[in-house]
Amino acid sequence: MTERVVLAYSGGLDTSVAIGWIAEATGAEVVAVAVDVGQGGEDLEVVRQRALACGAVEAYVADARDEFAAEYCMPALQANGLYMDRYPLVSALSRPVIVKHLVRAARQFGATTVAHGCTGKGNDQVRFEVATTSLAPELKTIAPVRDLALTREKAIAYAEEHDLPIATTKKNPFSIDQNVWGRAVETGFLEDIWNGPTKDVYNYTDDPTFPPVEDEVTIVFEGGIPVTIDGVAVTPLQAIQEMNRRAGAQGVGRIDIVEDRLVGIKSREIYEAPGAMALIAAHQELENVTVEREQARFKKIVEQRWTELVYDGMWFSPLKKSLDTFIADTQRYVSGEVRMVLHGGRATVTGRRSDASLYDFNLATYDEGDSFDQSQAKGFIEIYGLSAKLAAARDEKFGNGVDFGVGSL
Repeated sequence: MTERVVLAYSGGLDTSVAIGWIAEATGAEVVAVAVDVGQGGEDLEVVRQRALACGAVEAYVADARDEFAAEYCMPALQANGLYMDRYPLVSALSRPVIVKHLVRAARQFGATTVAHGCTGKGNDQVRFEVATTSLAPELKTIAPVRDLALTREKAIAYAEEHDLPIATTKKNPFSIDQNVWGRAVETGFLEDIWNGPTKDVYNYTDDPTFPPVEDEVTIVFEGGIPVTIDGVAVTPLQAIQEMNRRAGAQGVGRIDIVEDRLVGIKSREIYEAPGAMALIAAHQELENVTVEREQARFKKIVEQRWTELVYDGMWFSPLKKSLDTFIADTQRYVSGEVRMVLHGGRATVTGRRSDASLYDFNLATYDEGDSFDQSQAKGFIEIYGLSAKLAAARDEKFGNGVDFGVGSL
């Protein structure tokens, strides 16, 4: 029986050429797998037919938009997932759901190998291959660009020689990856980190320099998940799409970062994630109202480790699953509504309220009705500072007290 390879297929030049390239290099039949995670562009049926026309023996297509939004983007929202405190894991989140469908197709069509179009310099090769190993350790992986020497020049020549139904002359100056959670842009003149991004870099966001009138939006969350926007019920996918539209119109969610890649190099990346960044800002503020202080402080540590694991391709790892359990527990009371103003590149929270709020007006107020017993503060401070007081006294005893210097007081 002829060996089969399942290929993560985008419908573009490189993966279209990879179908025949893999077949010639390995003698295997190729099954193309296209997964819609909200990247837009061509209809899946058009992509499927192109894969078959380029020599695939089977073409598997999956509309995974709702799955991606609910099972991958929402956990990232609950974790306030921002790598290096800025990047909302746009590409990193999509890889495990794509791999899940690659593995499903491999088993359906009897394939022994998974193929992807990543280079040997990026994070995605790790994400694809570690996820594949985690879900189906029996499957092998190959990368035509990395392992089979498929350069862009060779891809263009191959497509022209074999008259493949794909444009071969256009060369976008950027490498772009996008889905409903956001858009990632790199390479070209952006590799010089002194160069500022030009207007043609952006697609999901409008220029925030000349924004339309400010847009006020109210988002209701249940258990850390948005369920209504301005009174209209939404699914996770609809929530992201609506906030992409409204926050994007105000230029919210533009990110320019020099990022630490998993493979050890620093890379300049431009991201657009209007919906993700606006939703995270709203979610963080609702957590400020509903999550207990010590739990919130520890969650910051968990969030960072969770985000690093996802960025590093460890979505299916045991530690990430354990952290999922903790994060899910913290969301028990993260229910309520947040009012935001979207304007000029900013998503600003202007109001928040929750039936599960830990904010007590009578404790917080300095006006009439204050129920906080200030007389207890003196004793609290004395006990709280006791260990520091004892340590300072010891330092003085051994001549190690603070040197204030002449004239410092």
